Amino acid sequence: MQRKIRVLIVDDSAIVRKILSEALSAEDDIEVVGTAPDPYVARDKILALSPDVITLDIEMPRMDGLSFLKKLMQYRPTPTVMISSLAQSSCAVVLEAMECGAVEVLAKPGSAYSVGELRLVLANKVRAAAVAKVKATEPPPKDLPPPVQSLTKLNHRGMIVIGASTGGTEAVREILQEMPANSPPILVVQHIPQGFSRAFAERLDRLCAIRVKEAVDGDEVSSGQALIAPGDFHMMLQNGSEPRRVSIKTGPRICYQRPAVDVLFQSVAAGAGKDAIGVLLTGMGSDGAQGMLKMKQAGARTIAQNESTCVVYGMPREAVRLGAVDQILRLQDIAPALCRLTL
Repeated sequence: MQRKIRVLIVDDSAIVRKILSEALSAEDDIEVVGTAPDPYVARDKILALSPDVITLDIEMPRMDGLSFLKKLMQYRPTPTVMISSLAQSSCAVVLEAMECGAVEVLAKPGSAYSVGELRLVLANKVRAAAVAKVKATEPPPKDLPPPVQSLTKLNHRGMIVIGASTGGTEAVREILQEMPANSPPILVVQHIPQGFSRAFAERLDRLCAIRVKEAVDGDEVSSGQALIAPGDFHMMLQNGSEPRRVSIKTGPRICYQRPAVDVLFQSVAAGAGKDAIGVLLTGMGSDGAQGMLKMKQAGARTIAQNESTCVVYGMPREAVRLGAVDQILRLQDIAPALCRLTL
């Protein structure tokens, strides 16, 4: 029999520890091996229990979750799911935690999920974290080429669409930071809870030459701007609208996800065809693979992140398996490729 995923829950709230423990213990492939009310207790339990995955609260006494995460990733890298309230300050700290090595994020019980939804979402995030590649934190390489300052010629009907999940917040950041201010329109679906997507977009807007914002229904798809799908809503390209606009809709989860990459990619296949470039990044599961195949069949060019640079090589692998991918590239090579393809 396959060994169960061993989870340690770290949260100062006894109620939250109980809710998370009960949700995970109901899964056949997951075992809660311990809980801890603060990072000091957690440190001893990590050494004693060697968990496969840690769920980590942001706001705790004695030491906050971000400070503990930094120490953890330096001395004993372990796949970590951050658990946070939806307060804007907490959302920003969670994004910093993702930069420091956390692989997934979940809103605290009661702030975004029903009990039933929590069980499904939490278990899937733990499963994704369990297969994620994590490594000791290290400074970024100093020999990266400078980003392209400007694109001299553009296909004015062109657009770039990006899908990502586990490990994707940093992968998306790396790509968007390299895109010049006059880039073609970019649409992004990142699997991220409601509330965190706005903080994600605002952080990217501060870091990038292009404008980045959380999409709202009816937003125009315009050059020099990236639109981020809001958490818990699907984003799609409106069919037949001029100028092109996005629709933001609720609806059933696709591949257990809302927003779903497949929803965006399939709408772009129908509405942009050969004028689009699709990019599928790190993530657990198969979301985006079928949509990328439809894009390729419609004449779009398609790129998948390669296995060695993915935190989880799930979504790109499924797209490759379907024959939906033109190029398989390292993460650091994707932005330069996009610039070449849009000339």
